[in-house]
Amino acid sequence: MSEPFVEVVDEATLQERVAQLGSEISADYEGTPPIVVGVLKGSLPFMTDLVKHLPFGVELDFLSLTRFGHHGRVSLAMDTSLSMDGRDVLIVEDIVDTGLTLTTLRRLMEVKGARDVRTVALLDKATRRIVDVPVEYRGFEVGDEFLLGYGLDWEGRFRNVRSLWGVMDLKTLADEPQLFAQKVFGEGALIRGVAAAR
Repeated sequence: MSEPFVEVVDEATLQERVAQLGSEISADYEGTPPIVVGVLKGSLPFMTDLVKHLPFGVELDFLSLTRFGHHGRVSLAMDTSLSMDGRDVLIVEDIVDTGLTLTTLRRLMEVKGARDVRTVALLDKATRRIVDVPVEYRGFEVGDEFLLGYGLDWEGRFRNVRSLWGVMDLKTLADEPQLFAQKVFGEGALIRGVAAAR
């Protein structure tokens, strides 16, 4: 039987790529630090590491979206607090797949008066794109596998894993999530409300 969980990007590789993205973004925004807008909750670990490599003077803000149904209708759960009027805005996403959410976000920033809107995404599932939306900076292009860690979750858990993992067997994760916890955090790892694996 194949492994149900496979580390696809280790912590060192993640941090190296985030630093490279920070250098690219810093060069492009030299002299005009942007407002960096993180999309909660998945972008938080990525954004935290990324801004350490951005120039002094960037401002940080956040928003949160809710998606409804299979048609992907997006609604704003929490809005930004800073004025975007006349400013350069850099949207930070954990993952872009269909492009529907990102299209909505970019339009929202434009409606708020942003002078320029760009996106940095840790992961790009370009093969799943439904709408053509620009992603100016991308960390890694990935396939259709279910990914966990570094901001990506399963039922709200495992965002704090420091590397990225591919879930090869979703049924195993759903039936025995403690197996993943023990694989990543060690034999004694327990998930609240879930019995330890025997």
